[in-house]
Amino acid sequence: MNPSATGWIKKLLNQVSETLYSEMEITEFYNQLKQTGFIYGSNIKVALDIVKTVDFTEEERCKINLLLTYYFIYKKSGSQENVIDNLIRYYKAISHQKRSFFEELFGDKSSDSLLEKMIHKRINIDDNIISKSFNYFLINALLFVDVLGYQRFLEDETAIKTYVSKLESALETIVFSVIDAKAEKTEYDRNLIKLFESSIRNKISELPNYEDAVTAINSKLEKLYVIDLVCMASWTDMVIDEEERAFLNRLKTDLSLCDADITKSVDDINIFYEAHKEDVAFLSSKNLAQSFYDNSSKIVSKLIKRNSKRLIKELGESKDVMWLLAQSTQRNLTDEEQKKIQTQLLDIFKSIPSLAIFMLPGGMLLLPLFVKFIPKLLPSAFDENRIEEDN
Repeated sequence: MNPSATGWIKKLLNQVSETLYSEMEITEFYNQLKQTGFIYGSNIKVALDIVKTVDFTEEERCKINLLLTYYFIYKKSGSQENVIDNLIRYYKAISHQKRSFFEELFGDKSSDSLLEKMIHKRINIDDNIISKSFNYFLINALLFVDVLGYQRFLEDETAIKTYVSKLESALETIVFSVIDAKAEKTEYDRNLIKLFESSIRNKISELPNYEDAVTAINSKLEKLYVIDLVCMASWTDMVIDEEERAFLNRLKTDLSLCDADITKSVDDINIFYEAHKEDVAFLSSKNLAQSFYDNSSKIVSKLIKRNSKRLIKELGESKDVMWLLAQSTQRNLTDEEQKKIQTQLLDIFKSIPSLAIFMLPGGMLLLPLFVKFIPKLLPSAFDENRIEEDN
């Protein structure tokens, strides 16, 4: 089976043991999935050891784990609809109705082929589009939000897009809260906080407060996933300190979990990262936030140059964006101005396929870099503070 070639989904589903899926409890499957690295965004192996992983790339392992997880959730639901058709309906339900991220794919007549393309797009829309040390950590770690959305979709299809959006917002609030909980923040912590602040995609409305965010987390899988995300956010500086442990204990109480759930989550991430520190790229970085900016700057600069003519045209038609970009070179924008520029920039990005990376979970992390580089593309009069360098 080759996850990078057509036909892999049907072949994989034929290899799945129906008995194994039916007998396994959902929390047991989640724990096995976590051991593969899927929950942590670093897919080291394939869930349930269904196929040998020696020759697979990390992206291919991620594809397999995502499909296996979808299929497990589907089998537990007892749905009688064809799983492939069901997943396609789900992806359509959570995508944008206009200029959808998947819209160019919906004309595919083969359901198998369409789903394969959807999953490929969902995981990685362009090779090395974000630095490899950050790609799987912040973007593919959020793929489980899609799984939780699918679980809800199988129970109740109404307002599924709203559910996914609210879940993402709740997760962002809780993850940011644990980073902010430290009494003494290092430069690393401050950089990481800025990254999470920049990752907020839904800038048109305020994030929920902590109390509201916790209220939005209800199912057992949601709770386990939140705890694991908090452990990841805590562990990225290679240690979970006292303040972070105190936050975990608070979260345990608020989510009605037990001590064993917290202990297991902390132990699991320690064991996984220690066992695979040579295989997980970001673990070798002394400063994950700085590494992200250094590596991603080159990618964003390349994207801007590649789409320069189309960008100039689109920006020229939006006077508000032009004015705000000009202001950003001279002063810090207000929260309201930041929300406005992000909303309008995302509308522009939807019209340029190469910039679809900004629409992915975590894609908003790149927006500050975009704002930083775009003035260099425009006439010097655009930036009053620019100093021309001699060649």
